[in-house]
Amino acid sequence: MSLGSKVGDGGRRRQRYRLETRALSYVLPPRASFLWGGGGGGKGVERSLLRGVTCEAPPGELVAIVGPSGAGKTTLLSVLAGSADPGRVAAGEVLVNGCPMDAARFRRVSGYVPQDDALFPTLTVEESLVYSARLRLRGGGRGRGAAEARARDLMAELGLRHVAGSRVASVSGGERRRVSIGVDLVHDPAVLLLDEPTSGLDSGSALHIVKMLRDMATAHGKTVVLTIHQPGFRILELLDRVVLLADGAVRHHGSLAFLEARLAASGHDIPAHVNVLEYAMETIDSLKPDVVVVTASTNQEKDAAAVGPVPASARRAGYANSPAAEVRILAGRFVKTVLRTPQLFAARMAQSVLAGAFLGSIFLGTTDLQSRLGFFAFSLTYVLSSTTEALPVFLQERRILERETSRGAYRVSSYVASNAAVFLPFLLAAAVLYAAPVYWLVGLAREPARFAYFSLVVWLVMLTANSFVACLSALAPNYIVGNSVVAGLIGCFFLFSGYFVASKNIPRYWVFMHYASLFKYPFEALVVNEYGGARGARECLTEAPGGGGLCVLDGAALLRQQGMRESMRWSNLGVMLGFVVGYRVLCFSFLWFRCHRIRR
Repeated sequence: MSLGSKVGDGGRRRQRYRLETRALSYVLPPRASFLWGGGGGGKGVERSLLRGVTCEAPPGELVAIVGPSGAGKTTLLSVLAGSADPGRVAAGEVLVNGCPMDAARFRRVSGYVPQDDALFPTLTVEESLVYSARLRLRGGGRGRGAAEARARDLMAELGLRHVAGSRVASVSGGERRRVSIGVDLVHDPAVLLLDEPTSGLDSGSALHIVKMLRDMATAHGKTVVLTIHQPGFRILELLDRVVLLADGAVRHHGSLAFLEARLAASGHDIPAHVNVLEYAMETIDSLKPDVVVVTASTNQEKDAAAVGPVPASARRAGYANSPAAEVRILAGRFVKTVLRTPQLFAARMAQSVLAGAFLGSIFLGTTDLQSRLGFFAFSLTYVLSSTTEALPVFLQERRILERETSRGAYRVSSYVASNAAVFLPFLLAAAVLYAAPVYWLVGLAREPARFAYFSLVVWLVMLTANSFVACLSALAPNYIVGNSVVAGLIGCFFLFSGYFVASKNIPRYWVFMHYASLFKYPFEALVVNEYGGARGARECLTEAPGGGGLCVLDGAALLRQQGMRESMRWSNLGVMLGFVVGYRVLCFSFLWFRCHRIRR
């Protein structure tokens, strides 16, 4: 097939795309079918979601996939978008301009808007579009000018100018749906697929969105496919063709006028107050499955001349920005999210100061050894356990990450690097705000270098805990499970730290937990910082009974007694830094696997 001609769009030459399915069947394997309620006696059976579906979506037309609940509408749309699992395609094929679909490459030149919104609620409408444009447009990372211009054009086209400065969480449902559409339109895709774009909207908002989609199809030659449930009269007038599904099979494919003629030929008299599509779904048993109706031959010839295979430029399409540019853009977006999330910024900073002052007032001026060790242990418990508030943010970002990386917006490694980079200064500020009051109130070694070392340990503990939470958030299915796992593992780390049970008394089969404990290394570092060096050797911790000034335990003897060495001051910091990097690498691995599975 020749490349064919291209149509101009605002001075540019645009490739047009025709999507087709031929005898497509899509199934769920037995295990997944059991979750859907299939199979008897606990044995899952294979469930067919699509049965021999043959349909097409030409450029310049608005195509609607309709049908009753459970008909397979969303499944068919996800297959057309290249987002469905290819391993579940039992038969048939999907074609793009007559060629077999390369899902990974097709996703880069198309836009797919699922039914659930995946937007940052703390960003404004304009910021959401600008960041998406900077990530999806070529060279978007080198400057904001082109991205901002594209965002302004989109807001005008989508009717969002009046809410440009409003946060996404505060706009109406219809406006939020338009923002979701705009996020996938910033790179001006030639194909746009939308799952229930009118779901949950009032009739006016639904009509506005469908009109907008119809204009995109007819004026710009885009291929627009949407799923919709029981559209009204005015929306029906905007549809060029419908694919009517029932039980996974096509009952009608073509214009609504032809559908009305088929119903009339079957002896049905459509009531005046009922639209043809609604009546067709009520009498769907009278429409034979696997009927394919095409448009007039003149339209076919016109479309055939206008489309061709996926161009070489699209096949070679990579990421729009370099890794460094992606990190910079994502870091800027995440900074805004952190600053506008009270529990992550303002509350966390206030909590650090208040917790430091409160804990310092409890251990005010303590000098006995047991109280000091108890302070170190409790301080680390607080610091490690107070970082789980980032878990819901990580989980929310994971959903957005999966969607954006599946469309080729950026690399998973760029996300992990930007996330870690943003938390470095943020947690440093929290560590200093906590350490400043508590260190001097407790009366620890009054040396600036030791205070700096104490602050450094607290900072590394916070970074370790943050990386640990990020790692588990890449695995946890939801907040409840994630929070339970985080709390349980932190409790285990504390138990095996060596504070409650000496390492030599831990059973051999549990010793590995002692060395994997996030408490062990900072606890030892704090003890060495307080009782090591020349000062610790001069400090008497326990005098002989009866007085006389005889010292039976000084700082150096304590370290020997606990199996600690002065060199642990720095080696333990290296281990803690290794934990930070290691958990981030694991986080990247888990996220990459999840996103790669979705892209595949």
